[in-house]
Amino acid sequence: MMNGFAEFWSLTVDLLWGVPLVTFILITGIYFSYISGLRPLTGFLHAFSILLGKYDDKSSPGEVPHFQALTVALSGTIGMGNIAGVAIAINMGGAGAIFWMWVAGLFGMMIKFFTCTLSCLYRKQDEEGIEQGGPMYFIECGLGKNFKPLAILFAIGGLIGCIPIFQVNQLSSFIHSEFAISPLNTGVVCLLIIGIVILGDVKRVGSVTAKIVPFMFLTYVISSLVVITINFNEVPRVLMDIINSAFGMSAIGGGATGFIFKEVLVTGIKRAIFSNEAGVGTEAMAHGAAKTKEPVREGLVAMLGPFIDTHIVCTCTALVILTSGIYTSESGIIMTAMSFNQALPNIGNIIVYLVFSLFAITTMITYSYYSLKCARYLFGKKIGDKYIFIYLAIIPLSTVWTQATVINIIDTMFALMIFPTLLSTILLAKKVINEMNIYFDKLK
Repeated sequence: MMNGFAEFWSLTVDLLWGVPLVTFILITGIYFSYISGLRPLTGFLHAFSILLGKYDDKSSPGEVPHFQALTVALSGTIGMGNIAGVAIAINMGGAGAIFWMWVAGLFGMMIKFFTCTLSCLYRKQDEEGIEQGGPMYFIECGLGKNFKPLAILFAIGGLIGCIPIFQVNQLSSFIHSEFAISPLNTGVVCLLIIGIVILGDVKRVGSVTAKIVPFMFLTYVISSLVVITINFNEVPRVLMDIINSAFGMSAIGGGATGFIFKEVLVTGIKRAIFSNEAGVGTEAMAHGAAKTKEPVREGLVAMLGPFIDTHIVCTCTALVILTSGIYTSESGIIMTAMSFNQALPNIGNIIVYLVFSLFAITTMITYSYYSLKCARYLFGKKIGDKYIFIYLAIIPLSTVWTQATVINIIDTMFALMIFPTLLSTILLAKKVINEMNIYFDKLK
């Protein structure tokens, strides 16, 4: 029965994730870059001023300040995707997958600017009169009720795709490897921690992530830079390998080159999207809760996400693994842990255990908020709130599934979310451009 379950998800992900979807994502990023003239990038430094609270206004609609909205989004993206996901990308696509992660991260900045601006531009009040934002809301409010099936498709994908089964699966395998603690026991502990936080609301989620995310980000980046410095002699070779492998140049030649290029491209883009979630729409749900009267302002803050997530954190992980020369068929998190431990044999274990646990827990907390938000959209707040108990019950079960099955489930759901998110954003792109021009003209 388990073999049939795993095979179903393997076939489904192969059907949905291929060159057509990857091409669609890349073309969308290029299109947004073209029609905006890359103007959002000129607001890169301005985004930090927004983030630091210079433009905060307590009377603005929304639930959390700009900084907390970003930390909620980053707690969902700076996590296992940056650690285990990068390791898996290297295992499946080689060093070249990292190059395509960088490319996806660059276009991801533009995609996030558009989706998160729309998330604040088209918000809808829930039963309690609280403004709610996210792809399902900007699809319904921006495009009209005829497009509501797209909003429902997104919400169904988010309902399942934001169950933190990958995070629990990876964390439990790591703890079992290090301390011989049963994966099921780890799953139960995760259930309790997530339940305590998420049974509050986004304000509690924002408060928790605002305290944890900056600390875990700095700890991980500084630790990674120490390891990279220790292995610095390997960095030039690794960078050349990333570039050469990105285009299948390390293949023997002929048809093999084309095949390898396709695999490396798809793997890199897929893992980048799992890491920074640009175009998936999850991050738009977090940024849609920001307290602001200026949608473009939150779009600029959201744009920082893929830069921090992919170009800083994922690159650190990739260089740690590739300079260590450790390749293993173990889970992605164990592969990364072994790379840290090689350079920092005594301190490494402590850093790895602390940071990995924090990454996993904060991602699980944020994902539970996303999933619950989708449930409330689909079933209304009263019935949707009860979904949290089904959500929590699934968490321990994911500890007994294989890594491949868990990844295939999440990738399938992400594909279902990407299509409605990007299609609706393309249709509403001119609205974003108008808002962007008005905002930047006012700044002058």
